[in-house]
Order: sequence, then C-alpha cells, then structure tokens
Amino acid sequence: MILWLSALALTFTVTVGAGNGPDSVTLVRDRKPCVKSPTTASGSAIQRGRKFCSGELIFEDNFDLLDFEVWEHENTLAGGGNWEFQWYTNNRSNSFVEDGVLYLRPTLTAHEYGHGFLTSGTVDLQGNRPVEQCTNAAFYGCTRTGTETHVLNPVKSARLRTLPSFNFKYGRAEVRAKLPSGDWLWPAIWLLPKRNAYGTWPASGEMDLMESRGNEQLTVDGVQIGTRQVGQTLHFGPNPSHNGWNTATLTKNALPGKEYSKEFTTFGFTWSPENITVSINGEQLSVMEAGDGFWKRAGFDKLNMENPWRYGTKMAPFDQEFHFILNLAVGGVNGYFPDNGQNPGGKPWKNSSPQAATDFWNGRDNWLPTWNLDKNDGKDAALQVDYVKVWAL
Repeated sequence: MILWLSALALTFTVTVGAGNGPDSVTLVRDRKPCVKSPTTASGSAIQRGRKFCSGELIFEDNFDLLDFEVWEHENTLAGGGNWEFQWYTNNRSNSFVEDGVLYLRPTLTAHEYGHGFLTSGTVDLQGNRPVEQCTNAAFYGCTRTGTETHVLNPVKSARLRTLPSFNFKYGRAEVRAKLPSGDWLWPAIWLLPKRNAYGTWPASGEMDLMESRGNEQLTVDGVQIGTRQVGQTLHFGPNPSHNGWNTATLTKNALPGKEYSKEFTTFGFTWSPENITVSINGEQLSVMEAGDGFWKRAGFDKLNMENPWRYGTKMAPFDQEFHFILNLAVGGVNGYFPDNGQNPGGKPWKNSSPQAATDFWNGRDNWLPTWNLDKNDGKDAALQVDYVKVWAL
C-alpha cells in the first residue's frame, strides 16, 4: 500500500512490500527544508514562542463565522481621536457574517433609542458591564450625555481588532474587501502596535492598508476622492504635531465604473526588515524604504528633538508586532473630509465647528438617502471583508 505522511519540512512516501520477502520501507524527500523566517507572532491564536518557515500561512480568516476568539469588538464613543460621529458597539446589526463575508454596517442611534435620546439621553459604557466594558475612555469615550448643541453619537457602527488573538512582525498580508457607498462613510483596514514600545501615537507607528470615503460624487479640484479613491499611509513621529505620514503615503484612483464600492479588491502589503511594499490586486504601488531610518526619512533629524527610535532598528517604529483593525467610521473633524470638497447637497458640517456632530445629524436629509439602508438590508453602506490572510516572510 501507499501511505503519505506530512511533516513540517519533509514529505515521505512509505511503501510496504508484500510476498515472500520482508516488508520494505522507502523514504522519499519531495519538499524543500524549512527556511527560517524573520516573522514573529503572538496572541491567543498563536502557540507561544513558535517559529515559522518562510512562506508559511500563519493567519487566515475566511469569515465562515464571526469568531469572537479572534476578533474583539471595541465599545466606545471616542470617535477614533478625530471626533468622528459613530458609536462603536458589539451588535449584530452592525457586525455580522453572511455567506463567507464579514459586514460592518452603520445604523442610526435614533432608530434604536428614539430621536429625543440624542439630545437628552446618557450613554454609560462603564457601569455594570462585566463583558462589554468600554475599550477607550479618551475623548469622553465611555460616558456622554446629549444636549441640543452636542448630540450623542448619531450613528452606530463597528470596529474589530485582533489585539488579544493575533499580532505579528514582518510578513506578507492580504485583505480582500468591498468598500461601502454612502456620503461621509469612512472605511479603514489598518494596523496598530501590540505595545507602545516607543511611546504614544504616533511614536509607536500606524500602518493604514486602506482608507477611503463612501461619497460617490465627492471631488476636490475635479478629482474624485470618494469611492473611486483609496489611500495607503504610514504614520510615525515623536508626537502628534510631528507626524511623517506625508513622506509615506499614496492614493490610487480606480477608473470610472470600477469604483471600490462596486467590486471586491485585494489590498496587500509585504513588510520586511528593510521596507514596506503596498499593492492593490497584486499591482505593486510603492516600496517605502527604511533607508537610514524613518527619523531621517521624515526630516526630523533637522529638528532639535530627541529620536524615540534611537535604540530600535532602522525600521523603527515598524520593528514591533502589530495587529489588524477593521472599522467603519463616519465623518470627523481632522480634515479627512475637506471643507473645500464639492459634493451634492454640500457638506453639513465644518471641521472647525464646535458642534460638528449636531450639524451632521441636522443635515441627514441630504446624506441619509445615499446610504440606502432600506435596500438590500443596508449592505451597500457596509464595509464587506471576504478574507484576511498573513504569510511568514
């Protein structure tokens, strides 16, 4: 008989003889030896101290189910540090799996609690919540009370992360996703460090694999910056006022009719001890070289400041383990939705407004119809993720 035995580095063919002679065994090598990879990984989904072979698939989620052991829901009103207008929560109206696709879908807070709740209600995410504790207290993220001028977060959405289950350093990753359509929606696929090894943001880095805007007709200087455009960016610097993102960013516009909201797209990157290469549908778009280090890349060496990465490698701060984040945000005042953009019905808030969320909510007659929440179960307004995969470098 023929029996195939699989091992980490070798596959053996075992042949057992018959007839008058004794049984015989033949061992045949048909796989190359394991090439040690510089990739490291940790978390509940990874065996502690495990070593990887180059090219080995070390993480994969095809979303046959929503695995709560892998994906942790964030629960906060904080608005991502950009005073965005959504409330991140763990609710199957906002995050669910169907037919092998993960959906992150927006809903209206008023549909659940009533319109009056936005201007007079209180949300307390601390309280007696042993399971669903608040995950980010910054920017009044755990407790808020609505008023006429400062409404409570008018949209509920979802942000999922692999922080407890899977973090990795160096590797090749792909995320296949279809982006939402709807004015002022802000989908993102990105990574943050497991630990702030070099200090608080952005000193420990941020890797944005994909960011986009859900507006179908938003333009700046004649360029469509909504569903036809995606961005890929690295954030790094000693403090928020000194962020070298503009030296490590790019945008990619799809052709008319090929908007990222109309078909699934594969967003990829290869992260090595030398550089980070980003791609879309297998097309290499940019190689972000470490060179003499990211401190020099951003021109920080010309400033009278202390380098927080001086004890790291030349890839610092991108020489630590990072985890995945998938989220669908809404609006915000950091300028990602520029005030000078051209959009049907205009933009309902200014980035300098002290009551931006209220202005946004009051303008819902213009933007809400673009979300099509009453059609196709609101899925057109959802970030749809087909899979997430990571291979050892």
